[in-house]
Amino acid sequence: MNPRLPCVYADFQNADSQGRLRLDCVGTTEDLARLKIELREGLPLTFYSDDVNAQGEDDELFVDGIVRFSSDEKCWVATIDWAAVRHASD
Repeated sequence: MNPRLPCVYADFQNADSQGRLRLDCVGTTEDLARLKIELREGLPLTFYSDDVNAQGEDDELFVDGIVRFSSDEKCWVATIDWAAVRHASD
């Protein structure tokens, strides 16, 4: 996670066939509005999603990504490295 990048919610279960995060869920829209961010091609952001650890305690997932517009999906997506996804506790 890059501490200099804005952090925006994304549903990590809402990936397209290419493994990109779709940026169309309510939590994403709310964070973008709160942070006054307008999505644009090539914008770097950090994305987070809800998760829990083995003890059932909150332990969010984080990953850096680059915003792209998917003409196939007709929505904004984020290209991420799935191997770089980390828990907040890591």
